[in-house]
Amino acid sequence: MKTKQHKGILIVVSGFSGAGKGTLMKRLVSDYDNYALSVSMTTRQPRTGEVDGREYFFSTKEEFEKKIEEEGLVEYACYCGNYYGTPREYVEKKLEEGKDVILEIEIQGALKIKQKFPTALLLFVMPPSAAELKRRLVGRGTETEDVIEKRLKRATEEAEGIENYDYIVINDNLEECVREMHGLIMAAHETPARNQEFINKVRKELEAFTE
Repeated sequence: MKTKQHKGILIVVSGFSGAGKGTLMKRLVSDYDNYALSVSMTTRQPRTGEVDGREYFFSTKEEFEKKIEEEGLVEYACYCGNYYGTPREYVEKKLEEGKDVILEIEIQGALKIKQKFPTALLLFVMPPSAAELKRRLVGRGTETEDVIEKRLKRATEEAEGIENYDYIVINDNLEECVREMHGLIMAAHETPARNQEFINKVRKELEAFTE
């Protein structure tokens, strides 16, 4: 019978645009009850249909920079003139509750997270091939050829940092991919680095037997 209690772990999910990471995250959260999807803070304007506090916490540049000064963000970065960041308070609260907190961020932010939280689990979502990635981007029907070209160029740059992640997850079949990702996260809970408190407790108990 297990007696150790799990504190939540921080899960960073990155991937090429078009790899399907957003869909994966939503399915993971809906299929299993141990996950919390972190909501990022941003200074960009809301898009049609986006709700403050659901897709993002929308803020002014001044409000965001105040958060930076107060160290109220786990990580942040600037893309295309707008700030994006992860509020610290929400993340820490959910981890203490035993929830596994998922952050969907780019490589730049992911590496910052790993520096601050060495036990964070980094997952990189990939398509089965580059040709499939392009097919998905074109299949969206929402972006111009120029934008698709920029996304593919960005993917080429991101591909250089994949080795910094703990696991790659190939999103070919959605159902299988969700199960695989959940399995990797559950296995990550059992690593010694994420159970130091429990290990130390057992060591002390063992030492007591020989005193």
